[in-house]
Amino acid sequence: MNYVMEIKLTTGKTVPVEEGESILHALWRQEIYLTASCGGKGTCGKCKVRIVEGKADIPSPGKISDADKQEGLALACRAFPKGDVLIEIPEGSRLVVGQKIAVSGITRPDEYLPEGAGITPLVGHVSLTLPPPTLDDNISDLARMRRSLDESGLSGMRFSRDFVSTMGQALRDAGWNVTLTHTASADAPEAVFVSPVGSDKKYGIAVDIGTTTVVVYLVDLADGKIVDVGLTYNSQMRWGDDIITRIVHATEGGGLEELRRAVVSDINDLTSVLASKHNIERDSIECATIAGNTTMTQLFWGLDPGTIREEPYIPTLNSYPRWQARSANLKINRRGPVYTLPQVASYVGGDIVAGVLASKMHRKEELALFMDIGTNGEIALGNNEWLMCAATSAGPCFEGSGIRHGMRATDGAIEKVKIDPATFTPSISVIGDGPATGICGSGMIEAISEMFLTGVLDQKGKFRDSLPPELLVKGEEGSEFVIHKGESGLITLTEVDIENILRAKAAIYAGVSLLVSEVGMSMEDIRKVYIAGGFGRYIDIERAVVMGMLPDIPVERFEYLGNTSVAGAYLTLLSEDLRVEAENVASMMTYVELSVSGRYMDEYMSAMFLPHTELGRFPSVEKILKK
Repeated sequence: MNYVMEIKLTTGKTVPVEEGESILHALWRQEIYLTASCGGKGTCGKCKVRIVEGKADIPSPGKISDADKQEGLALACRAFPKGDVLIEIPEGSRLVVGQKIAVSGITRPDEYLPEGAGITPLVGHVSLTLPPPTLDDNISDLARMRRSLDESGLSGMRFSRDFVSTMGQALRDAGWNVTLTHTASADAPEAVFVSPVGSDKKYGIAVDIGTTTVVVYLVDLADGKIVDVGLTYNSQMRWGDDIITRIVHATEGGGLEELRRAVVSDINDLTSVLASKHNIERDSIECATIAGNTTMTQLFWGLDPGTIREEPYIPTLNSYPRWQARSANLKINRRGPVYTLPQVASYVGGDIVAGVLASKMHRKEELALFMDIGTNGEIALGNNEWLMCAATSAGPCFEGSGIRHGMRATDGAIEKVKIDPATFTPSISVIGDGPATGICGSGMIEAISEMFLTGVLDQKGKFRDSLPPELLVKGEEGSEFVIHKGESGLITLTEVDIENILRAKAAIYAGVSLLVSEVGMSMEDIRKVYIAGGFGRYIDIERAVVMGMLPDIPVERFEYLGNTSVAGAYLTLLSEDLRVEAENVASMMTYVELSVSGRYMDEYMSAMFLPHTELGRFPSVEKILKK
C-alpha cells in the first residue's frame, strides 16, 4: 500500500490513508467502523465526522443537512483527505465491533440447559436426498418431500404457501439433494426453505434493542459460539432520549415508520459489518431473536405504541408470533424466523423477562431482587414460586441526559470522584485516562455520595454555604459545585443536576421498597440482588447505598450481570427449552402499576432525601455519619 497521508482521531489513534481514499474506507481498513447503511454511497447520511484540522476534498456532499454542514460535519464516505487531517467521530456515527465489548458474562448456554439437553437453535437442518420423479414414481413434489421426511423421522412438518411456491424449482436446481431448514418448535416444526447440500456454516443473531444502545451477537448455530459482537447507539434518540417522547413522535407526529426504520437500520448496519468481517453470506444468517422493552419491541415491529402511555396502559400484544425476517426488513435470510421474547406489561418488556431468565432467580427458593438500571429502571422480585415486577420512571439522567456536563461512559467521562473532607477538593478518575470532558452516571453517584458524606450537601441535597468560593460558583441555574477544572473549562454539578439525580434514585428505591412491602417482607429478607444494564455494571455498590438508590444490605449479596437483555436473547436463540422457559417466566410475573399507587408516591417523596427521610433504613450510612 502507498500510504501518503494520515488521519488522526481526537482520541489519539492514527490511521494511514492512500491517495484518493475516502476517510470512511481508511477507517474501515483499520476496523474503525462508522454507520453507513448505504455502503459508502453518500445516500444514507449517517457516516458523519467533524474535520477539526486539515483539508479534505468533498466533490459531492451527499445526503447531509445544512445544519450539519454549519457545525463542521461531513460524510466520511464523501471526504477525501488532501493531506494530514484531524477528525472527530460523533457518538452516533460509530459502530463498536469486537469481543472486547461482550456485554454479558454468558458465552455458552450449557449451564442453563436442562440435564442432557443439547443446543436446539431457532432453526434446525436435515439433509435429504430425494429420488427424482419418474413415470412409475409420479407423486407430487410436496408428497415426495413428506415421504423423505417420514423416512428421516421428521413426520408432521408444516408447509406454508410461501415455502411451497419455490420448493419445486429449488429441488430441481439442487438435483434433489438438499438441506431443509425448518423451525425448531415444541409444536409441529415448519419448513422454512431448501438449499443445495453444502458445508456452509449456519449463523443466527441475538439482538438487544435498548432505549439508548443496540447490541448484536453473531452466533454459530452449530456449537453456540459467539463469533463477534457489535454495538451502536439507537438512532431513535434523534427523536428523544426517553420512550415517552418517542411514543409521542410515533403517534402524534406520524413518525412510527421513521422510528421503525431507524432501529432496523441500526441492526442491519451492525449485522452487515459483522458478516463482512467474517466473510459470511447474508443467507447463511438464518434466524434472529429480539429482546427489548415493550415500546422498543413494538416500534421494531411497526406496531402503534400509543396505548402504552394511555390509561389503562395496554400494549398491542405480549406474546409474539414467530414472524419472518422479511416482515421486519432484517438483512438476514429473508425467510428466517424471528423469535421475540415475551413481554409482561406496557413498561416491563422482553428485556426484563430475558434478565430474569439469565439470572436464574426463577429457579431458586431464595428471595431475589433483579434490577435493570439504565435509561429506564425495571425491577423484579421473587423466587421459584412467584415473581412480581414493576417499572420506575428513572429517566435518562444516568446516561448523561438532562445533566449540564453529563455524558455516557465513554473516553473523557469522569467515572470516579473522591472529596477531601478537610478541604472539600475533589480528585477524579477519567475513562481512557485522557482529559475530562464530562461526568457519567457512575461518576454522578460517587460525586453525590462523597458530597453528602463530607458535608458539601445536606440531607435535602442542597449545598452548604460554608464552602470555598473557588469550589461553589454561581451559574445560570444557581450554585454549582466544581468537580474538575480543566483545559476546556469547569465541569460542575448544578443544583438542578442534583435534583434530577435524586429524582431518578428515589424512583428506583421507591419501586423496590413498594414491591418488598407488597409481599409483607423487609429489605433484609432479600438474599440476592442482581444488577443488570450497561450502566449498572459500573456502579459502586457502597456509594449507591450511601446515596439511597440501593437497599442497605450486605454488599456480598449484590451481583453484576451486565447486559442480561442480550444474554436472554442469546440463550433463547440456541434452546427450545429456554424459549419455553422464557414464556413461562413471563406468565409467572405479576405486574404492579406504580403510577396509580398512592403508596408509591409516599415512598418516592421519602426517598428524595440523602439517603432517605428515615435514616434508620440505612444503618451503614447512619454509622458513617456518627463517626
